[in-house]
Formats: sequence, structure tokens, C-alpha cells
Amino acid sequence: MSTDTAAGPWQDTGRPLTERVDALLSAMTLEEKAGQLGSYWDRDTEDDDGDGGGVAPMESDMAEGLRNFPEAIEHGLGHLTRVFGTRPVSVAAGVATLRERQRQVTKASRFGLGALLHEECLTGFTAYGATVHPTPLAWGATFDPTLIEAMAAAIGADLRALGVHQGLAPVLDVVRDYRWGRVEESIGEDPYLVGTLASAYVRGLQSAGVIATLKHFVGYSASRSARNHAPVSMGGRELADTMLPPFEMAVREAGAGSAMSSYSDVDGVPPSASRELLTGLLRDAWGFDGTIVSDYWAVPFLQVKHRVAKDAADAGRLALGAGVDVELPETNAFRHLPALVRAGLVDGRAVDEAVRRVLLQKAAFGLLDPAWDPAADSVEERDLDSPGNRALAASVAEKSIVLLANDGLLPLDLRPRRVAVIGTTAVEPRTFLGCYSFPNHVLAKLGGDDLGIEVPTLLESLREELPAADVLHASGCAITGDDRSGLAEAAGLARDADVAVVTVGDLAGLFGRGTSGEGCDAPDLTLPGVQAELVEAVLATGTPVVLVVVSGRPYALGGLAPRCAAVVQAFFPGEEGGPALAGVLSGRVQPGGRLPVAVPRTPAVTVPTYRTAPLGQRSDGVSSLDPTPLYPFGHGLSYTTVEYAGLVLSEPELPVDGSIEATVTVRNTGPRAAEEVVQLYLGDRVASVARPVRELVGYLRVPLAAGQERRVTFTVHADRTSFIGLDRRRVVEPGPLTLWAGPSSQDVPLTARLSIIGEPRVVDGPRVMVTPAHLDR
Repeated sequence: MSTDTAAGPWQDTGRPLTERVDALLSAMTLEEKAGQLGSYWDRDTEDDDGDGGGVAPMESDMAEGLRNFPEAIEHGLGHLTRVFGTRPVSVAAGVATLRERQRQVTKASRFGLGALLHEECLTGFTAYGATVHPTPLAWGATFDPTLIEAMAAAIGADLRALGVHQGLAPVLDVVRDYRWGRVEESIGEDPYLVGTLASAYVRGLQSAGVIATLKHFVGYSASRSARNHAPVSMGGRELADTMLPPFEMAVREAGAGSAMSSYSDVDGVPPSASRELLTGLLRDAWGFDGTIVSDYWAVPFLQVKHRVAKDAADAGRLALGAGVDVELPETNAFRHLPALVRAGLVDGRAVDEAVRRVLLQKAAFGLLDPAWDPAADSVEERDLDSPGNRALAASVAEKSIVLLANDGLLPLDLRPRRVAVIGTTAVEPRTFLGCYSFPNHVLAKLGGDDLGIEVPTLLESLREELPAADVLHASGCAITGDDRSGLAEAAGLARDADVAVVTVGDLAGLFGRGTSGEGCDAPDLTLPGVQAELVEAVLATGTPVVLVVVSGRPYALGGLAPRCAAVVQAFFPGEEGGPALAGVLSGRVQPGGRLPVAVPRTPAVTVPTYRTAPLGQRSDGVSSLDPTPLYPFGHGLSYTTVEYAGLVLSEPELPVDGSIEATVTVRNTGPRAAEEVVQLYLGDRVASVARPVRELVGYLRVPLAAGQERRVTFTVHADRTSFIGLDRRRVVEPGPLTLWAGPSSQDVPLTARLSIIGEPRVVDGPRVMVTPAHLDR
């Protein structure tokens, strides 16, 4: 351990950061350089299950990382892992631990160089007592990038105040199979929706001075049979046109500072060992200049899971050569880099490039400055669940709730005198929270009822919303298991009520401890446990049923929803989910959410997402399986009616390098104000390769007062029609196109035809990825 701090030009704050970093790099030994590419996690070895306290048991010593802190920091350290997010600690205690860790790291370094701290922040800061915002699938349901950017800025402000430098979010995996456990962490099944909302999150988080991390690069959500970590069998064209665009958008449009390599292999090659993906595409083609971090233990996985490396040192060689800069969550493989360089097995220039990128980020945070003080980098007191945070969480929750069906029973207002609230979801607050929320991620393992925050239940919230009604409850059944003993009681309560609000859905967890979440993959899309039987029992009473689904994935509702008076979908709406749902049911909140994923009709595992070519659509006489969803992507109702009229194009022809304007008129013809999500879709009528029948190219959430008419104008550039052609290059092809506008991917009352004119144009380098939309003044 060093006792004297070496001084040099790297501490000269008057010099450019790049010059300071190069000076420091030239003064470092190989061991000191390798130290900057590693990390340390202070976790409990007896809790090795991979979700905040350790790792899942493995067939070999993949978790052989340096667990002794003095040894781990002997030559410096790149990252500290989850000081606040590993166990329940107060702000003051967490800050004290962080400051002490940083003090030790800087003292161990010859250059007095501290470590970057990263934390999870997918549904808010994953820390004890921090606001739990709605899960990303709920962000998708808002169709509101401005709101998501504001939410992320608030999350970033809390992170930065406590000394956190990097947040491990957002997730940009495009949903391909609803059975995958991490659907709740994804934004939706459309790459444009995912890309625009994820970019908004990146801008918000980084506006607060926290590096955003793009997860999980790439293809992770397309695993075989929707099994976590399973191989991805996907052609290059589908990868390029469906999975990559959100990442490219977040890099080019939002300037993301970090990306995380995924666990899966894509066509046999793990991304953590793919120089083609990490360097050739992400860095060279897209110009990404941030750091690439590994998903937790993804580097040793190259040995113990993928078996493309012979040992930990070989795994480190492959990962560094591919482009991974920092090994998370602790240093397993990269600690062998000095020996590999000396043996001639790793190019020392590759180590230098990775270290340079890490040091540039540290320099930007002031960690190279002689006056940098860990104590000044964090505050000792911070309300992580402030009124402002809760207000944002409530806004996102309210705007994310989707009214799927309604025969006029909703809103309830003050009409029912006796309301039966049925289901465990109505009284279990954790059902509102995603798997990466601190209560479900960490506290659930410890037992007890402490959530660290206030999470009103739906039952409590409904009683506040309907003070004149008699609101009674029966659980009926648990979320999981086959205990049917409570079904009769629930049916009896419903039979004597004016209306039955039946709540069903998920309880998020990790690695089999939940019905949704990382490692909680589903065999099919049937509601968990015997919840479908509960709904059937209540429907049999004849009492009008409002079905409320609170889940992390869409479930097949074809046998239930058509017999209900109303159906409401919420995707883990966070700590304010109870009041938000109750507000929608009562009518205080106007429902305006739209489906970011379709709701299947049957639990069949063959249901595709909406962006499929003609062969993926319904084919009468060809197949006995009908993939048509019960409720399509983009669907959602409100308590008013909106009419669409006049999709007008500025020109009938679109040059291969030009743009057109498409104007849609919408009018609120009902008695209530609303927010209508106007959606613009595009389809090739003739193309050189099979293309989606219809894909989202633009959207805008439009406020409409009762009786108000507004015009929305989309500027569609020819680049938005591009795709990977026969020669595997991105091309804008001349030919006939169709534009549709409407309230969902299937309900598109407005149609316009246009032609792309000119010679085929290959799109190399940056391209227009966003369709701007504006309202009339």
C-alpha cells in the first residue's frame, strides 16, 4: 500500500482532460493499469444467489474474484460495486461506508486515485428507503419521453448526491417472447418506442451528472424458449433491424456514456467475446466513446458457461480483445492481464485503450484533481423518497395504466354502494414493484414486512377514492400455488356486491423467487397459480367484474376478458401504483396508457410480436394457429371518444434522401379531457426482403380538452424506411409504401400511399433515427 501520493501533470486542472489522462497512463505500471479495469463488491459469501448478495452456485470457481479488500485495491481500483444497493443501510451509514472505501482506495493508489461507484437504478435508485418508480414496461405504456426524462433526472440527482457516478440502466432489450422473465425490465416490443424512451432516460440520468449504462448489448431478450441466459438464434438482418436500433439511437442521439455486454451468445458468439459487436459496430461504426462494462460475471462466464475460454485468464484475454473495458462486479479474469501482456498473449495497447477510457470518466468527475475529496463527493443526508420523487412516480404510474376494455361500468364514481375487491394483488404492496426495486431485490430475502417506503395498497386506495361505498375484500387465492380453499368466500363476497374488482397478476422476484423478473421465466402465458379460476368463480356469480391485471408481462386473457365489464392493465406501477389504479377506476384519473406489448388471446407459446412479416400474421387455411392478439400493441381506451380524420401528406413522393410531412387531425368528441397517443405506422408494399407488415415510425401523446380538435404533423425522413437489404447493407429502396395513423397498430382508420423515388441509397454512418412530431399552435 502506498503512503505517498505521486504528483504529476495529470493533476494540473489547467490542462485538457485527454492530456492529463495520457500523462497518468504513461506513469502507471501494468498492475496499476489492470487495477483500473476491475471492481470490488462487498457482499455476503453465504448469500450466493446472484441478486444483490452474491452469485448463483456455479460448476467451477467463476466467482474467484478478489474478496479481500486490501488485496483487491493493492494497485488501484476501477469500480466500487453497489455500496448502497447490496444490503439495507441508511443514507448516513451508506455514505460513511463509501467515504471509508474511497479513502482506502485513494490511499492504496500511488496517484491518490479513487474509484467510480455504480448502482442499479432501473426503477429508481435501488437503495433502502428510495422511491420505487414504475418498471420500464410501464414507461413504454406512457408513450411519453418527456416524462421519462424528468423521472430519470430525479433518479440521477439522488444518485449523484450520494456519490454515485454510474447507473446500470436503462434496459434496451426489445421484447421478443412474453414468457421471458425480464419482460418487465424492457420497455416494449417495438424498437422505435424502446429507443426513444430509453434515450430520454439516458438524457435525464446524464443531465444529473450520472453515467447511463445501456443494457444488455445485444440480443439478450431473444433467447430460445424465453429462458434466461439461453442462446440467441437470430439472423444478422433481424438483429440489425430489430435489436440494434435502440442502442444505436441511445448512442447517437443521447450520448450514452457506457454500455454493458450481455450474457447470451448470439449465433454461438457471446457478446462479451465479440470484437465484431463491441469494437467493430459499437465503437467504430457508431462512434461510441464511453466504457463497455461486463454484465455481472459475464467475463468468467466465457469459461464456465459458454466454454469458449480455457480458464479465467483466457476469458479476460477474450473480453479485453473484444472491447470490454471494466469487469463487473468484481475482478476475476482481468487480474491476470499483466501476466498475459508479459507473456505476449495480450497487446499492451489494448490495456492502455481500456484504461484511458476509464480514466477519462474519472477525470470528468474530478477524481484526478489534487483537491478531490471523497467526503465532498457525497452528502450525509438526503431524502431518497422526497415528495417531488413521489409526485413523479405518481405521474408516471397514472399515465402508464391502460384501459383495455370497458362496457360503460367505469369510471365507478360514486355509483356502487358495495364493492367487492378480490385478489391478493389488492393487499400485497410488493406486487406494484419490479424485480430491481430494493424491496423485491434485497429486502424480500430478509423476510419481514419492512419495505423502507410507503406503498399504499389498492384496497386502501379504493377506500379513499370511494368514501361513500362499502369496500370489502377477500383474497380468494395466493398469487402462486394451487390452494383453492378461498375461492368460495371470494365468490360469496362478490355475489352480494354491486361490482367486483378482481385483481390478478405477478409478484416480482429473482431466479425463481417470483412469477416475473430475472430468472423467473414462464412456461406459457397463463395467469400464475389458480388466479384464472378465481376470476371464473367471480364471473359465475353474475356480478359485473372489473378485471385489474398488475403484472410484469402480458398474460393471455382471451378466456376471461370478453366476459368482464372492464379490463385494466398495469405493468408494475411502482410505489404510487395503488392510488393511480384507484384513481383510474374512480374516474379521478383519465386513463391514457397504451400497450407497449400486445395482450395474447391464448397462452400458446407461438404468439409473435406485432412487427412480423406477412408469414407471421394470421393465415387462414394455412395454419390452425391464429397469432392475432386479444389487444394489440398500442391499444388503450379512455373515458372519452376521439375521432381521427385526414392523414394528409405534404408530397406524394419521397426522395431516397428526402423527407415529407404527414399531418393527422384528431378531435375529442366526448365530455372529458383526454390524452390521445397518436401513432404513425409504415409498411412496404414491395421490398427486396420480407418486411414487417406494419411498424411504428412516429407517435405523440396529445392533450385534448373536451370538444377540442388538434393537428399533429410528423416529419418522416427516408432514412426511417431503411432496412438491411440483400447485400447485408442498410438501404433506402425506391418503391411503394403505405402510411397509417390511428390509436393502435391494428386500429388505423387513416391511410395514405406514397412512393420513394430515386436510385437505391446505401445508408452508411449516421442516419435520421427519430420522427419529429409537433402540434398545431
